[in-house]
Amino acid sequence: MKKLVFVLLFVSAYFPLFAQIIEPIKWSFDSRQDGQEVELIFTAEIEENWHLYDTYLPEGGPIATQVVYEDSALFEFVGELEKEPQPVEKYDDIFMMNLRFFSDEAILTQKIRLKSDAPVEISGYVLFMGCDDEMCLPPNEAEFSFQFNQDSGNQKIVAPAAESEGLISGSTPGSASGQALWLFILISSLAGFAAILTPCVFPMIPMTVSFFMRGSENRGKAIKNGLFFGLSILLIFAFLGALFTFGLFGPNVGNILSTHWIPNLLFFILFFVFAISFFGAFEMVLPGSLVNKTDSKAEQGGMIGAFFMALTTVIVSFSCTGPFIGALIIEAVQDGGMRPLIGMSFFGLAFAAPFTLLAIFPSALNKLPRSGAWLNSVKVVFAFVLLAFGLKFLSNIDQVYGLDVISRDIYLAIWIVLFFFLGLYFLGKIKFAHDSGVPYLGIGRLFLSIITFTFVVYLFTGLLGSPLSSISALLPPQRAGQSYGSAGGYMTSAPTGQQELCGQAKYADKLHLPHGLNGYFDYEQGMACAEEQNKPVFLVFKGHACANCKKMENGVWTDPRALKMLSEDYIVIALYTDDRSTLPEEEWVTSEVDGKVKKTMGKKNLDFQIDEYATNSIPFHVIIEPDGTEHKLGVTFKDDEFVSFLEEGL
Repeated sequence: MKKLVFVLLFVSAYFPLFAQIIEPIKWSFDSRQDGQEVELIFTAEIEENWHLYDTYLPEGGPIATQVVYEDSALFEFVGELEKEPQPVEKYDDIFMMNLRFFSDEAILTQKIRLKSDAPVEISGYVLFMGCDDEMCLPPNEAEFSFQFNQDSGNQKIVAPAAESEGLISGSTPGSASGQALWLFILISSLAGFAAILTPCVFPMIPMTVSFFMRGSENRGKAIKNGLFFGLSILLIFAFLGALFTFGLFGPNVGNILSTHWIPNLLFFILFFVFAISFFGAFEMVLPGSLVNKTDSKAEQGGMIGAFFMALTTVIVSFSCTGPFIGALIIEAVQDGGMRPLIGMSFFGLAFAAPFTLLAIFPSALNKLPRSGAWLNSVKVVFAFVLLAFGLKFLSNIDQVYGLDVISRDIYLAIWIVLFFFLGLYFLGKIKFAHDSGVPYLGIGRLFLSIITFTFVVYLFTGLLGSPLSSISALLPPQRAGQSYGSAGGYMTSAPTGQQELCGQAKYADKLHLPHGLNGYFDYEQGMACAEEQNKPVFLVFKGHACANCKKMENGVWTDPRALKMLSEDYIVIALYTDDRSTLPEEEWVTSEVDGKVKKTMGKKNLDFQIDEYATNSIPFHVIIEPDGTEHKLGVTFKDDEFVSFLEEGL
């Protein structure tokens, strides 16, 4: 309940802030350098009656302050994040728990050691939020950029920072993602526009616009109500995203959605049922009582009527937009951070835009294409795509629980058949119940069929061993010893120079490393071998259902330089944080994080990652040198950055 209160506080503050910008917390940045030793100083000036939360807060509380670095491979952390003054702790009536926070001023200092004397820029942002006794502002970001070893001496520059791909200093996990934020926003917006073209939504446009023009004393009032209608749609979708962003469903909701068999099976059924409906087998209709209640409220007119008209539109459209929203939410919560809120906000913005614009310019309504056979064609195309992407949820269950039923070859074969039939549909060779005849092949259908059949040929190369790097995140992993090197040529055996292990690796009967690499899947066993051979450890926290893990393995791991070091110079330890295998009782551990007994491999590894490295994001890489020195790296798809990271440990 306390989390719901926080979400409501945030949403109530989210939109009024556009009209009145409140900035009670202002950041400044400074640095001190002594050779390779550097102090990064982050200073927050806090207005009276406001406070800034500490860098670590208990579960269920507000957003903690986090320092996020764009590229942590440029330096090493020296000690923990220092705070001055120390935060005070008080009972918070809103969250009903003790929380630590700063008042007046907070100085955060992080000591680091530069890895070279070459010119370097260290950039990133501070994620923070402020509250007073009455309200909480939405989380904000203060960007920073430091430059060192420049010709003109040490410089400090405050400039926009690139999206984080590095680590977070302090005790709270970050939300680094391999997918660029701009790309995620673009995908979210395109999903919103695509949802407009579904048969549940497109025919509602004339009806909705007419509603705002009917009974208005003047056009100005209609425009005002139309704008509020669009804003209401945005607010509804943003509220849904906020529920996930601020942890109403728990801090590990992303891990649960992507790994547990129940949500994966439910999402597969959802996608499958929607696909069958889109093919024309039946119509999906929400309970009439739910629609009628909101629709009756909409008849009141004015602002209240506009809001309930927006709510009615969202509810009715769910018969077609459900898969769009579901897929977007899953992608967002796996990457974490603010992405669920950002994604649903841009989805809602794109979804509401046509309604709002047509309410302002009603004459443009006459230029829209009429509902007809083309809408059913869009519906059928969506059906094929839903079947293809729905298969990923079954594949997640298969991989996480080690069922070994849906192999990569079977998965690809199903995709090849689905997209082959989609190509035939574009050519007009197959028709469904509600399709009209295709008297001739138009240019549009011709090019769509060419694109689809080209994709089918591309998929077929995957059956021959190609890694299909561009879509590898959507596919099951390749079997051990059957990968395709980035330098060209298929590898049917382990890399040359592959080192010998110290003994049979535990769990090797069900777990495998990509590209024929040897390694361990148990931390203690791998570390013991590293000590015996006096070699550095390459430790990776990963997951069966982790898209970015697969993308990195099929992207940067395949660089010949990286593959050579991993196979010859390192002891590789891969810890799966989503594996559901039950461990023998003697291997169970009692968590120091939450006090619970961890009985499965995934829960044990995830608890170890959170306790040791204060993050639950994957993939997460740690190099441990023989003397105990550690180097850390989050997600990167840059070959040179990954190779440099591996070279650091040698």
